[in-house]
Amino acid sequence: MRAVLVTGASTGIGRACALHCAQRGWQVFAGVRSAADGAALSAQAAAITPLLLDVTVAEQVAAAAQTLAASVGGGLHGLVNNAGIAVAGPLEFLPLAQFRRQLEVNVVGQLAVTQAVLPLLRSARGRIINISSVSGRVAAPLLGAYAASKFALEALSDALRSELRPWGMHVCSVQPGPIDTPIWGKSRSAAAALQAGLPPQADSLYGAAMKAAALQVAGLQPVMLPPEQVARAVWHALTARWPRARYPIGMPGYSAEFVARFAPDRLRNWLVQV
Repeated sequence: MRAVLVTGASTGIGRACALHCAQRGWQVFAGVRSAADGAALSAQAAAITPLLLDVTVAEQVAAAAQTLAASVGGGLHGLVNNAGIAVAGPLEFLPLAQFRRQLEVNVVGQLAVTQAVLPLLRSARGRIINISSVSGRVAAPLLGAYAASKFALEALSDALRSELRPWGMHVCSVQPGPIDTPIWGKSRSAAAALQAGLPPQADSLYGAAMKAAALQVAGLQPVMLPPEQVARAVWHALTARWPRARYPIGMPGYSAEFVARFAPDRLRNWLVQV
């Protein structure tokens, strides 16, 4: 039985990936933030083993790697780095603690898990699937911190792809657009709390842009794709003989890829303006 570790599997894309792999006969180790999340997930599929895993907590990362080493005799065939958060707000006033938190979860945590399980991946010639975003190709205003983390994750993916090639290992980047997951609600709540704590000058300078961005996000809700669409791309990346380096998801994903590759900077700036 092939084995895969999926981080951030409590909800959304991670949960969809865990269930998709389990339903197709893989042994799934699902990183969750609480025992209740793990119980709810494992109740959906017997092949899912929950692991308490906050990617920013070194002790939990090490414990997860030890559990995997004791459980997968044939090595680890896949790692899906999905855990992530989204911090929104104008960079001029964004608290540096929030910016550090954004990078710690979306970049440092991904590398920490990758380093911890790489020996198991190498022994099985396993694959690393990093869940990036359209924001890893095109940076939008008020999402600078999130985009910075996803641009960094793209860089890690490219570097790892080259570094691990001698062992026949593939590294893929999956780039969803708006997906119907709880991250939007969490991000809106966090953004509202952040905005409430900003100085009056921030509202006078960026208030109109922040309101326009909130309306744009609300307008996306009816056209958001289900997380299962991302899970299908992840499955292809895990199992295809020749997986692609990048998997844009949906029209926004392909549009961002086109803009990143071919659009002049002036046009790109105009397209993302709120």
